[in-house]
Amino acid sequence: MTKTLEFVFDPAGPNAYLAWKALPPILERIGATLVYRPVSLGGLFKLTGNRPPLVRYADSPAKWAYEQLEFERFIAAHRIPFRMNPVFPQNTLTLMRVAVACEEAGSLDTFVPTAMAAMWEQERDLGDPHVIATMLGEAGLDGLALLARAAEQDIKDTLVAHTEAAAARGVFGVPTFFVGDEMFWGKERLAQVEAMLALG
Repeated sequence: MTKTLEFVFDPAGPNAYLAWKALPPILERIGATLVYRPVSLGGLFKLTGNRPPLVRYADSPAKWAYEQLEFERFIAAHRIPFRMNPVFPQNTLTLMRVAVACEEAGSLDTFVPTAMAAMWEQERDLGDPHVIATMLGEAGLDGLALLARAAEQDIKDTLVAHTEAAAARGVFGVPTFFVGDEMFWGKERLAQVEAMLALG
């Protein structure tokens, strides 16, 4: 029986990128398959009352400083090629609608590494449809066709449904992982994720 790890994601969050970059050795050790679950991070925040860390820790400089320290430690420990995007935060609603269009077309496995790298290695503005189209074209996808599909109501509705379904499972942010019905939030939980997969 193939072990499956569900990855609830939106590239808008840098921690989603960092966790994703750290996943391959875990998947290889366990022999697990990764399944992508695209959601709207902004939509999740609205549904669950969550807020991004920069806002959440605005009144606690010491807490925010420690979060940044752990962030840098994670990057160093996993040797991740991370570059803070100067356009941050970004509105990724169109991008995630494109993700759903790619999911429909069977090209989500191409979309995810392309979008992650564009956001957190190449410092691109993925709130700009022209940038999205160019990025997709460089990956061998039909960017204009995918953007057109992403603008159709059923794709928009599907992203909303994905996001609502995630919230109903208890998801409040990214990265979130599921091993069966067990939920794990945050890049700091990867050891727990691996341990649960190993029990499979």
